[in-house]
Amino acid sequence: MAITAIKGFNDILPGEVEKWQYIEATARRVFELYGFSEIRIPIMEKTELFARSIGDTTDIVEKEMYSFVDKGENRVTLRPEGTASVMRAFVEHKLYAQDPVARLYYMGPMFRYERPQKGRYRQFHQIGAEVTGVTSPLVDAQVLTMLCHFFAELGLTEPRLEINSLGCPDCRPAYRTALQEFLRARLDRLCDDCRRRIETNPLRALDCKATGCKEATMDAPSVLDSLCTACDDHFARTRSALEQTGTGYAINPRMVRGLDYYTRTTFELVTGLLGAQSAVAAGGRYDGLISEIGGPAIPGIGFAMGVERVALLLSERDFSRRPDLFVAALGDEARDAAFSLMSGLQRKGVSVEFDYEGKSLKSQLRRADKCNARFTLIIGGDELAAKSCPLMEMDAGIQEPVALSVEALCLRIRP
Repeated sequence: MAITAIKGFNDILPGEVEKWQYIEATARRVFELYGFSEIRIPIMEKTELFARSIGDTTDIVEKEMYSFVDKGENRVTLRPEGTASVMRAFVEHKLYAQDPVARLYYMGPMFRYERPQKGRYRQFHQIGAEVTGVTSPLVDAQVLTMLCHFFAELGLTEPRLEINSLGCPDCRPAYRTALQEFLRARLDRLCDDCRRRIETNPLRALDCKATGCKEATMDAPSVLDSLCTACDDHFARTRSALEQTGTGYAINPRMVRGLDYYTRTTFELVTGLLGAQSAVAAGGRYDGLISEIGGPAIPGIGFAMGVERVALLLSERDFSRRPDLFVAALGDEARDAAFSLMSGLQRKGVSVEFDYEGKSLKSQLRRADKCNARFTLIIGGDELAAKSCPLMEMDAGIQEPVALSVEALCLRIRP
């Protein structure tokens, strides 16, 4: 019986992986323009990190984490998200002592036990970025502008930016109380999860996907009406800065995000192109997270995007690579010469495909077509003697002789 992959854990195969490499390379290029440096964090952390930072009552901690006790009797978890791990590293290595203002980005796999569906898997991949040490709403706007810049560099006009403010520890309790009273009056219309969370995490009812909860909360009080003066001013200045940079946005007062550590600015980039999985990237400000996990009282803001979902938005584009040259060789002597030539060209940065089996010329030319090579070179006994070979430019259908040397071929293929 053949062994197959675990459900929700997917292979990324040649033909698709090139798209992922393009997304990752674009993220590195754009983020580094804004002064961000890459950080690489472990896949596994102590379970306590996520319970304290994400929140005991979130779906992630309650239902979705891959947690277990290791051989040393430690409770450990495969990371379900990246922000908590980045901030743990920021605190543990005292990066704040060098400079409290840090700009860090990361990319890699995350793990959540969910029902696999389009764009959502149990091992999924995120690219994220975090900024610490700045309370100014200007940094909120810059992070959002950078994220939109990234999608523009990918050539995507979707997704669109939606923003909200969740207030702060000073003003959120009053809103939480008002929302609880509103929800208790509609208990019979809420799903089991939302009824259970009224006392612990009532805001989650606002983004519940259950039809009954959507209808029951249509006229729920808006968090924006409960903001204190400082939070209202922060949100207004964030919007003004976005307008200053030409970054388009819409306000979505029902956006609450699923993690307990968010304060003030929250945001999502959403699209209607992926069905129910509308959020492609999301994040917000988390001014209390660093102190919550044992660090100093330093503010932060960040986001993460789902690479699988971004790749789906690029599904119509072809990212397959084509070799620069296919070398067809006739006979043992020609094959030896072709092999040496191939090695020399590869050292010069020319990508080359070659037939190792000594098949017929017709078979080799079929393989050249299948590889979609830009050029095809044919080497036989006569060509070796003349030290000149026909070089075919495949797209143009042009064939011209070229000297049988690495230098001459480089000049023709990479003028």
